[in-house]
Amino acid sequence: MPNNIKQQIQADLQQAKETGQLRTERIREIVKSAVSQVASEFKQGSSEVRNLVKDAVSAVIENFQEKGSELKDEVTASIEGALEGINSKRHESIAKTQTDIKRLQAQLDGEEEQLQQEVDVILAEIEETSKEKPASTKTAIDSAINALKDSEEAGLLKKRYAQLQAQLAIVRANLAARYGGRNMEVQDYLDEAKHWYDKARPQAESMAVQVEQKRSQLEDKLGEAGTSLARKERQIKQTLRELLLTAADLFKDKEPANKERDTIHK
Repeated sequence: MPNNIKQQIQADLQQAKETGQLRTERIREIVKSAVSQVASEFKQGSSEVRNLVKDAVSAVIENFQEKGSELKDEVTASIEGALEGINSKRHESIAKTQTDIKRLQAQLDGEEEQLQQEVDVILAEIEETSKEKPASTKTAIDSAINALKDSEEAGLLKKRYAQLQAQLAIVRANLAARYGGRNMEVQDYLDEAKHWYDKARPQAESMAVQVEQKRSQLEDKLGEAGTSLARKERQIKQTLRELLLTAADLFKDKEPANKERDTIHK
């Protein structure tokens, strides 16, 4: 089939045209199907794979060359389909790796929680024994324990970590959508972004108005991205880009961050 991929794509395009189904989404699916059937025969990244993509895109261009400068949507659809076709196996591997990462993250969270519980028990026991000490000693011990329990620096570190993880998940969603990831893969990244975003979100009453507005925008964009993905809209890529920019703007969080740092250094 490698030698006939152009003929195969052109035949499928012609059939779609005759049935009135020749839209950009259909072009993408035709190219994806044809390329994925052949790509498995070649090594990833080989010159054969690159030639396969060029042949697939060329087949679409030749079929619509009468459109001249108005060919952009068809070319875009053909490139997207070709990329999805050659990367389908790789994305399966990525999805499996992501599942393993989530399992390890859950294990890590559990171990950290267990560690925190053990520390809390130890601190509680120290606090209990301090009751028998002189008042001045007890005050010093209580102060030390409270400082450890209520470390603002530790809280800030956890918040920043969660923010970075949320942004990273959004970046991965963008990359998956741009380079042919499956809808389920993109949705998993969106769900992961929301999980970390919720962890990074402070209590509403402590937020400045402008920060609250930005957080509301991010929530709206997360919901919009999920809805667009469910409907398989081509708008999803633009929505994901906007989501990434919104998250980057929100997580600058300059004013609250400065206030937290000032509190730490006092």
